Amino acid sequence: MQQKRYLVLEDGSYYEGYRLGSDHLNIGEIVFNTAMTGYQETISDPSYTGQIITFTYPLIGNYGINRDDFESLVPTLNGIVVKEASTHPSNFRQQKTLHDVLVLHQIPGISGVDTRSITRKIRQHGVLKAGFTDDKANIDNLIEKLQNVDLRNNEVESVSTKTPYVSTGQNLNVVLVDFGKKQNIVRELNIRGCNVTVVPFNTTAEAILAMSPDGVMLSNGPGNPEVVECAIEMIKGILGKIPFFGICLGHQLFALSQGATSFKMKFGHRGANHPVKHLQSGKVDITSQNHGYAIDKASLENTDLEVTHIALNDGTVEGLRHKTLPAFSVQYHPEANPGPTDSNYLFDDFVTMMNNAKEKGSQTHA
Repeated sequence: MQQKRYLVLEDGSYYEGYRLGSDHLNIGEIVFNTAMTGYQETISDPSYTGQIITFTYPLIGNYGINRDDFESLVPTLNGIVVKEASTHPSNFRQQKTLHDVLVLHQIPGISGVDTRSITRKIRQHGVLKAGFTDDKANIDNLIEKLQNVDLRNNEVESVSTKTPYVSTGQNLNVVLVDFGKKQNIVRELNIRGCNVTVVPFNTTAEAILAMSPDGVMLSNGPGNPEVVECAIEMIKGILGKIPFFGICLGHQLFALSQGATSFKMKFGHRGANHPVKHLQSGKVDITSQNHGYAIDKASLENTDLEVTHIALNDGTVEGLRHKTLPAFSVQYHPEANPGPTDSNYLFDDFVTMMNNAKEKGSQTHA
């Protein structure tokens, strides 16, 4: 017989379902993800640190979990909410069930709830604090706790690498600043022959310049970009000296370093089906996204940045480039995993930018 579990929201509502995953019960910010596949990559994406994910697709876990599709070694989300959790996955690559992996990493979950209702509530009211309890008598106490607790704001520090390490390539040398990177960023760079040195989020501009890289990549990551002040200063120190490419949180930090401002979105963009328009070409890519903050378009007016991409669903800024220097960024995830690979070409653009800068430097020294 399945044991009961309750998902409790700070607005006083709760949902009755069944235990999934760990008995280590957490609280966090509840969000929703609209992807139809890729749940393993989603739960292992460090950008979800501290959050509880509601999956809008009704069946999760049906192809199991395998060794190769993790985007981080240790998932850092605080819970998952599903309509139905598969207990007997079927796939030739699967090695563990979703439940087993959640237990292993002490992540609680709940199944058997109306995920459509939860998603509509978040869309209407915005993201909410939420938590789990296995004791119905504890619901009122949990509501009070949620209404008074302040959630953590040092997510980047908790998921960034503590020491530098290298993923070997052959040609160009790239420094990847790890704000909570997905592993597929490293894979995409390696595929293109890049030697990748992954460094902590608080690495200084001086330390990066001392490595003499051909380019710098700013990774995705969780939380509010305004909290990561050291990275904003680092970007100011390398801009114009090294080509760089920012993804997601890296995109936001790039914009903040140039005087733009960010804001917290009502419910964010999370899924693998978000249409984004490239303004110069008119091309529309379907993208993988995961962010709760965005850049205020009006704040870009007095900067040296120009908008390159916009979200077709709500018109928010999805891409930027510097008007005179070799630097650009996108709000979405061109490395995908999960999601479509429409935007993989951006890694090629970054490689071309680095090669052009390298060639220009060689000619200057000649």
